[in-house]
Amino acid sequence: MTLDAMSAPRKLLSFEFTALCFIIVAAFCNVSVFYSFYHYLGTIDIPVPWRGFLVGLEPMSAFVLRLLVLPWLNARNALTLTAVSLVFLIAVSCSYLWVTSVPAMIVLRMAHGTVFVLLTSAVIALVVNFIPGEKSGRGFGILSIATMVPFAIIPPLAEALLPHVRSEADVYAAVSVFSVIAILILLAVRGRIGRAVQGMDGALLRRPTFPEIRENFRLRGVVFLLSTILLVYLAHATVFYFMKDLSLATGAGDVGLFFTLSMVTMIAVRALGALVFDRMEKLSTVRKTLVLLVPCLLLLPLASSPVTYDLLAVIYGFSMGVVLPLLNALLFSVSPPSLRGLNTNMTLFTLDAAYFLLPYFGGTLIALGAGFDVLFYIAAVFVLAAAALVLAVGRRGRKEGVTDAAPALHDVSRTSQ
Repeated sequence: MTLDAMSAPRKLLSFEFTALCFIIVAAFCNVSVFYSFYHYLGTIDIPVPWRGFLVGLEPMSAFVLRLLVLPWLNARNALTLTAVSLVFLIAVSCSYLWVTSVPAMIVLRMAHGTVFVLLTSAVIALVVNFIPGEKSGRGFGILSIATMVPFAIIPPLAEALLPHVRSEADVYAAVSVFSVIAILILLAVRGRIGRAVQGMDGALLRRPTFPEIRENFRLRGVVFLLSTILLVYLAHATVFYFMKDLSLATGAGDVGLFFTLSMVTMIAVRALGALVFDRMEKLSTVRKTLVLLVPCLLLLPLASSPVTYDLLAVIYGFSMGVVLPLLNALLFSVSPPSLRGLNTNMTLFTLDAAYFLLPYFGGTLIALGAGFDVLFYIAAVFVLAAAALVLAVGRRGRKEGVTDAAPALHDVSRTSQ
């Protein structure tokens, strides 16, 4: 598969692409179950000052390691790394059954972050090679659905199981069954993926050179988009880690139902939107949706009834369902073909950064006496900053006579910092 061939029309829903999406679902099942981890640490008597740190330590480990892994990762070695990571993920998930002290939990969270970053980086390095360039919006819509399905299913399932198990640790261990399923899927498709990889252009199989990576981050379009994605993920991490405690404080609704409604809405938007994402003016759509998300976050701490609570869950799911795949599609469009795997993995790096920084930041504020509502007001500020950044990119494109989002970003990308 040469670089020229990649520009020709290709089928998106190939067997390989679909199988890799299922493996991503399994990987994120292992993350979505930790929506209650801050609360769980309190049940095992972990001191309050340590809780935010321990929650954020897993994504912090991923945050640091991903920078080391990405320059060495390519489509050729990613298949083996995926298989090895899934095996270790099972061991890590089961270790929560007996780890209850701060020192042991530090080691476990670091190990968990290491395994997760190896797995997700490897799968992403493979799957981007099966997304046709002209179908990037639809491709990333489907890919983002794969990451969101666990967040719709696992939290309510965990809440239903909790009365029947000893603690959350039993549920954390139970999700390892999804890793077992992923291994079986990988065994079934490894031959086809291996043959597809062998037929790829040599530029896609080699690892990016450091001069290429350095030049990549001189492209302003890439930097602007990654910064916007980071700000959105900071808001998303706030909801993920602190929504249960906020819900317990306000008594407005059930957190399991909140995640179900928001994630089902998110999935529906991405499934239906996948048909039109590639025909949208992406920057404008992202900007307008971010503006809608700001009051949603501001109103969550003020919700006083289940109706309002559930309505905000739907609005939140709609907003995130539109914003994240469009931002990923824009980043894919402005990236050189040989660096699309790197830049798509960099979106996971921003996810790691947000999921590390926000719990530590939020946990510190809570330890100092702030309420959970303050965290959601700060999340609204993050989203407002993201909207301002997208607006700045759009204005630059219009000044240069470009009205379509992708060319505007290409134009910005050609201007080095």
